[in-house]
Amino acid sequence: MNQSCYAMIVTKLGGPEVMSYTSMEMPIPKKNEVLVEQTAIGVNFVDIYLRAGQSHAHNPEPPFITGVHAIGIVKFIGKDVTEVKVGDRVTYTNAGVGTYCSHVAVASDRLVLVPPHLSDERVAAGFVRVMTAQYLLKQMRPLMQGDKVLIHAAAGGTGQVLVQWAKRMGLEVFATAGSDEKVNFVKTLGADHVINYKTQNFVSEIAKITNGKGIKVVFESVGKDTFMGSLECLEPKGLAINFGTASGQVENFALQTLHSKSLWICRPTLRTYIADKRDLQSMAKETFEILGDSTFRLDIEATLPLKEAVKAHSMIESRSTKGAVVLIP
Repeated sequence: MNQSCYAMIVTKLGGPEVMSYTSMEMPIPKKNEVLVEQTAIGVNFVDIYLRAGQSHAHNPEPPFITGVHAIGIVKFIGKDVTEVKVGDRVTYTNAGVGTYCSHVAVASDRLVLVPPHLSDERVAAGFVRVMTAQYLLKQMRPLMQGDKVLIHAAAGGTGQVLVQWAKRMGLEVFATAGSDEKVNFVKTLGADHVINYKTQNFVSEIAKITNGKGIKVVFESVGKDTFMGSLECLEPKGLAINFGTASGQVENFALQTLHSKSLWICRPTLRTYIADKRDLQSMAKETFEILGDSTFRLDIEATLPLKEAVKAHSMIESRSTKGAVVLIP
């Protein structure tokens, strides 16, 4: 294992420019770990939260390697590993290691075997997004055909997935996007009502469309700019799920705000939904079924070399992308 090994190191908390392309020592797997030579790395908003030091479930201190998801080939296995063998193509997420690197040692029980018909790029672009959509749509609250849901940032990576999957479930999909171009794009994904939240008041538009009755669930990944408005859109006993903070953390508000309509709020994260190995594998199975469906649209905005991670983060933070960004070591 004398091969060259490198990573994008977060040298201090801050903007994209704090990441530095650096050589590193080859990881040595422990007895329950495998060495993965990475072939593609997914870029997700959580990578940015960690790099910037935005409050999260775990905030490493610099220097560290950001990233939560990648795909690669098993090159070496520890003596107690039984789940995979050398040569297997695997993917993993939220495994307690940074992913912006060429090689990584990962606990074998965190790995999922990748079906041969799926490309590295599609898995890197879609695995975390589809896994996230799976628990949001299938595990948070029972949703029946005809139920009304609101999806913010619907042109983004996870937004695209949520819109398409929600329509397959027979839901009535309300969506927001930040430009007329994005609005038109989200319409092509099947959303029933798409609102440009920069030129229209999404609260009043939804009230108008629903005759003031509101919607059952809001899938909220924007945070500060839209969260309080999202609460106004809910029907009595409605649920607001905040799973991202692209515009910043949701600001403090009075709990009594929820009282008049008996509203529910949740702030889940994928990490807890895949903590159990059995849950990880079952969710991954359904995720691969979605990713393997060629009619399920999953746009890749750009495929960049790992050393251009700074550019990748700048693209994602600008919120100008309509799809995923993938890094190639």
